[in-house]
Amino acid sequence: MKKQGIFPGILFIGVGAYFLLQQFDLPFANQLLTWPSILLIIGIAFLFQSYLGHDSGAIFPGALLLGLGVHFHAIVMFSGWPQHWAMFTLIVGLAFMLLYFRTKRDGLVPAIILFIVSGFGFFSSDLMKWLGSFLDVFEGFWPLLLIALGLYLIFRKK
Repeated sequence: MKKQGIFPGILFIGVGAYFLLQQFDLPFANQLLTWPSILLIIGIAFLFQSYLGHDSGAIFPGALLLGLGVHFHAIVMFSGWPQHWAMFTLIVGLAFMLLYFRTKRDGLVPAIILFIVSGFGFFSSDLMKWLGSFLDVFEGFWPLLLIALGLYLIFRKK
């Protein structure tokens, strides 16, 4: 049975804590009390609704908003955090994977596809460099490969 009061309750607690912390002059508050924190609060509220309220429909937006909030905070806090477009497909893929783990029926195929797209996004420049150097080795041999393929097609037994 779904409990409907969890999402607004957690949301009010999170927003209240956000504004309460703004009133104090804490040294770390300037870094944490920014717009990505609102994404974190809403994402956490959705996740609480999903797990405590037994509402599997809230897990995807919760994981997505939480992931985006963490990503945007990490960009500011950690200098080595990737700012590549593939982070967004990775976050959406993680949200789909979390949905799959929760429901055991939805989200596995989109998660795998988005993980593959993210992998190509992160490693495409290195992959293309490696592929180019690999193909440079065979540049002089490709006519021989075409001849061998043609001979194979002519003389193969059917």
